[in-house]
Amino acid sequence: MAAPHRRPAAAARAVASPQRYGSVGRGRPRLARADRRGGVGPGRRRVADLRHGHLAAARGRRAVAFQAPRLMPWKKVWRNVVLGLPGRPERALAERALEEVGLGHRSAAWPRTLSGGEAQRASLARALVREPDLLLLDEPFGALDALTRIKAQRLVGELWRRRGCAVLLVTHDVEEAVLLADRVLVMDRGAIAHEQPIDLDRPRDITDPRFAELRAELLERLGVDTAAEAA
Repeated sequence: MAAPHRRPAAAARAVASPQRYGSVGRGRPRLARADRRGGVGPGRRRVADLRHGHLAAARGRRAVAFQAPRLMPWKKVWRNVVLGLPGRPERALAERALEEVGLGHRSAAWPRTLSGGEAQRASLARALVREPDLLLLDEPFGALDALTRIKAQRLVGELWRRRGCAVLLVTHDVEEAVLLADRVLVMDRGAIAHEQPIDLDRPRDITDPRFAELRAELLERLGVDTAAEAA
């Protein structure tokens, strides 16, 4: 399999809501922060909407997984998962979330002993334990090697199918965006410049001609000459 094509600061929004792209400095990080803070418009059940070229997200429970797992090194993995929850959450709550991401056997480990992929799974478990209506993934695969990244992409797809929550994924990888999203939004100067539905059945195949066509269309929107790339 060829390595995924990456462009600077492409952003994606996946699963029942728009997917987002944008070049560096085009407002993508600010938009992600606005979603995390809930500083956007109306609608409880609708995850997102387009209003005058801007994104309006639904209210509800949110959780975030970042590019850096941000695990506290002095707390065991299971304690990191429930960190910040109100009251005194039981270990079993953390272990259920860790099992869901395939990391149940590492619940008592220290963060420094985890691989990069394991640390990112622990970060996902920490988000999932909050039972979010909207799961925000802010470039969570950016620091992973190619094979670990593919496994993480599949995991996110599986979690969405099981959980049914909306997922907002920020990524530098156009191919990843087409692989995971239902809709794509291209951002320019902090506003949405283009919307692209992803009309592909799941599971998706990167060798599908329609997949390649959608990828090429989005790359061209981002200023990439795909004809030169093919040559």
